[in-house]
Amino acid sequence: MKTGRAWRVGIKDFLMMSGIRQRPHLKGPNWVIILVCLVSISLIGVYLYPPRNSAACYIFFSSSCSEPENTPAVPSRELTDEENAAHVVITEILKSTPVNSNNPKVAFMFLTPGRLPFEMLWDKFFQGHDGRFTVYVHASREQPAHTSPHFIGRNIRSDKVDWGKISMVDAERRLLMNALQDPDNQQFVLLSDSCVPLHHFDFVYNYLIFTNVSFIDCYDDPGPHGGGRYSEHMLPEVEYKDFRKGSQWFTMTRRHALLIMADSLYYKKFRLYCRPGMEGKNCYADEHYFPTLLHMVDPNGIANWSVTYVDWSERKWHPRSYKPPDITSKLLRNITGYEVSLHFTSDEKKTVLKTPCIWNGMQRPCFLFARKFYPETLDNLMQLFSNSTAF
Repeated sequence: MKTGRAWRVGIKDFLMMSGIRQRPHLKGPNWVIILVCLVSISLIGVYLYPPRNSAACYIFFSSSCSEPENTPAVPSRELTDEENAAHVVITEILKSTPVNSNNPKVAFMFLTPGRLPFEMLWDKFFQGHDGRFTVYVHASREQPAHTSPHFIGRNIRSDKVDWGKISMVDAERRLLMNALQDPDNQQFVLLSDSCVPLHHFDFVYNYLIFTNVSFIDCYDDPGPHGGGRYSEHMLPEVEYKDFRKGSQWFTMTRRHALLIMADSLYYKKFRLYCRPGMEGKNCYADEHYFPTLLHMVDPNGIANWSVTYVDWSERKWHPRSYKPPDITSKLLRNITGYEVSLHFTSDEKKTVLKTPCIWNGMQRPCFLFARKFYPETLDNLMQLFSNSTAF
């Protein structure tokens, strides 16, 4: 109320001094002095009685125009029953205390069409560390015959997977479902048949177990193969400003794995409206569902980069693949030396986004694994690692 009075008095005085009483015309210098005084008085009034209405805030940029701390946010729309239910479940999962395990393990989840050409390399990686990891294999075309004892009996019930379709996300959720049945599994690593480890087991284990974030590749790509894939049919639950892109190869905390299993609302949106050929676009759910969901519900719980190295610098439909002549100690040193993760967007300027790999307050090597290696590189990799301290 004080503010209103201060403004009314100022306006009245201004009108009175502007000739309402038919005063004689003022000379130039006197008029300027009076006008300066009026402006000064008005500014002092604004300082003493800050304006609250939006117009005055816009004019004077008053710091008091911010919303009071305890003022509840007014939702722009009424949430649906499905949204309210989803928010309740997600909130409860995120605020729940993680179950402490006396023997925390890392779940290595292999998503493959058939055989695992690098099985013996992974066998070397796992040797001597039984009880600290579990292995799960989802083979979508044919069940592979295993030679490593770490893989024998680790195939899960699998289903057909079509590249770029929601069945890829279904397979990832199926792997998480099986891995969550072991209460000791605390970190969940998704790997392909062309992935190889870059460090010895202890390094990878400590890197993952002693952090509380998920390493999910997540960035805003404004180009046609990023935000251009968004469909307004995802509204109101998924807005364009929240739509994110990222590599499908993740490591995930148990809390986030549970959240993914509990979600049906946002999953349904991507199942229906993010698919190849949707509205003349090619939207691939495995590149958007996890990054978008976790960006929306727990942005501080993800690291915004994947610990699996994939080289997209050639800007083709598929990443660079490595053949036997490429396998050198220099290549592996270069990959393991990265402390910044690069994201290649699809906008006209071909912007490269850089994400420093910082966790637990320190900058670290970005990558623990790498793809995409041809099966013929196995002997080269085995020989190279045998002659190094990688394992």
